[in-house]
Amino acid sequence: MTSPATLVWAVRLLLAEAVGLIVLTAYLMVLDVTADAGSLAVAISLTVFAALGAAAVFLVGRALARRSPRARGPAIVVQLFIIASGGFLLQTGPAWAGALMMVLGAGVALLCLLPPTTRALGLD
Repeated sequence: MTSPATLVWAVRLLLAEAVGLIVLTAYLMVLDVTADAGSLAVAISLTVFAALGAAAVFLVGRALARRSPRARGPAIVVQLFIIASGGFLLQTGPAWAGALMMVLGAGVALLCLLPPTTRALGLD
């Protein structure tokens, strides 16, 4: 049975978010190499947190792709974090990135809640 377009796009966007977190983790690793000794522990902690976030978002996307009904809740929670991060960027800059993140988060959450996705996950 083929998945509805809403579920397919929700999964694609979740996996794109995971890729974005992987890129952020790589960038933070580069910054860790150049960090001064006083802030190294905090820098490494942030890098590990970003890597764990990337893994978690990937696992949620994979579970949603496998039509696990239990994956919808965590997928929506991830989007709430994306929306909150976008709101922070709207205030601190760059505002365009914040607006983009907020639209992305709201869009993926909506895709997860639409009736075709709900039916495909067996939650109707």
